[in-house]
Amino acid sequence: MVVRNRGTFLLLLVAFCYGVTMAMGLREEKDQARWRSQREEMINKRKKESKSGSGRTGENWFLLRDYKSIVETDAGAVRVVRTRGDSKNRPMHIGFVTMEPNTLFIPQYLDSSLILFLHRGQARLGYICNDELTERQLGDGDVYRIPAGSAFYLENTGEGSRLEIISSIDASDSFGMGLFQSFFIGGGTYPTSVLSGFEPQTLTTSFNVSMDEIRKIMSKTRRGPFVHVNEKSPSTWTKFLKQKQGDRLQHLKRIVETHREDEISQVQEQPKFSWRRLLGSMLGQKINLKTDNNKCPQAYNLYSKNPDFSNNYGSSIALERSDYSPLRHAGIGVYLVNLTAGAMMAPHVNPVATEYGIVLRGTGRIQIVHPNGTSAMNAKVRQGDVFWIPRYFAFCQIASNSGPFEFFGFTTSAHRNRPQFLVGANSLLHTLNGPELAASLGVSEERVKRVLDAQHESVILPAPAETRSEEKEKKKMMEKLAKLMNAGFAKF
Repeated sequence: MVVRNRGTFLLLLVAFCYGVTMAMGLREEKDQARWRSQREEMINKRKKESKSGSGRTGENWFLLRDYKSIVETDAGAVRVVRTRGDSKNRPMHIGFVTMEPNTLFIPQYLDSSLILFLHRGQARLGYICNDELTERQLGDGDVYRIPAGSAFYLENTGEGSRLEIISSIDASDSFGMGLFQSFFIGGGTYPTSVLSGFEPQTLTTSFNVSMDEIRKIMSKTRRGPFVHVNEKSPSTWTKFLKQKQGDRLQHLKRIVETHREDEISQVQEQPKFSWRRLLGSMLGQKINLKTDNNKCPQAYNLYSKNPDFSNNYGSSIALERSDYSPLRHAGIGVYLVNLTAGAMMAPHVNPVATEYGIVLRGTGRIQIVHPNGTSAMNAKVRQGDVFWIPRYFAFCQIASNSGPFEFFGFTTSAHRNRPQFLVGANSLLHTLNGPELAASLGVSEERVKRVLDAQHESVILPAPAETRSEEKEKKKMMEKLAKLMNAGFAKF
């Protein structure tokens, strides 16, 4: 009787366990079906938003195409791309300055600090630093910072060539009057000088000249902030550029002396570069005139920096505060990446900063992934396109097979970025490799190791094998064609 009861009990126990297992299996299937349904719904939603451009998650959200023309004349132009980000990121926009040959961007100061990258051309930059007029000759690849509130001018010195500059615009100190605000020291009817707002008696007293002289000086500039430097019929600004450096400072000094300190007290900057300090010095202290101020920073040439990483498939350069001290004050980093045809910057994450990029050359694709594992963007980009990558989002850049892909940009931190690569020989998956990773993937450790060890390259990865073989075949065909053509020409 006892044996029979024990057998019945075991049978009931087995039946109960089977029932529980089936119930758990059905529940798991329901959960998986619900998860798949939610995922498909989210993917479809992302696709709709991407096509329509609406919402915060479509491809248009990560490709920045909201260009605003600030100035556009026959001598030069300024365009600004509004950037996006969250409340944790400081406001920063991307500016593009183009100047025709023999032109001057007249003296002004901004309520925002700038980091200039000279993409193409030659320029002379003059600005006030440590109570002195400092001039720097800039060329291709040079990086330079102009603090907010520092008066400056810019001249295109390239012989017959256009000047092209890309800049970050840190609007954290701006008055909230738009993207940024220019305060023109020079000017006339267009642009209007900040001097124009003072009463006539204030100006005549300040300059110690008649009102008629003031009108003659302040009414000639009518074609915008970019003026042609014409040798045959020299303008006021042509004569200004021909003056000795000390005389140019005195010229700016006479203009600055008309400003009252309470009119510009809102412009804030580090004490070393303060407009308030500059004004006080000019009004009450003796000014030391030097041909060059060694205390002011030199430009940093990005092209001359040794790559932080380089292999047969491309190179990557990062400029941070330990490399260039002005970035310490700006809190902004700079980077430059070159990829060969078909190469890929391996999928990675920026744990420190948000990244803004500008395509300088070639075409490629930018892929960005949402935290939930869905695609945020998979878009083709070309020269001139601007994109941004939010901090912590996984992403990669892929060059097209047609040629090299080069892009430059800014990051919202001057500290070392330390990107975390998700794929490649140096990926964090290698660091995490163990039974825990295998368990999370639901496969054996041997299989995980086999997959991770298949990629021997790191950071910048080669094009797929089939693409490389296609390129080799193309190269061979072109070589054969060239030989045939040469042989044909030889007969003639």
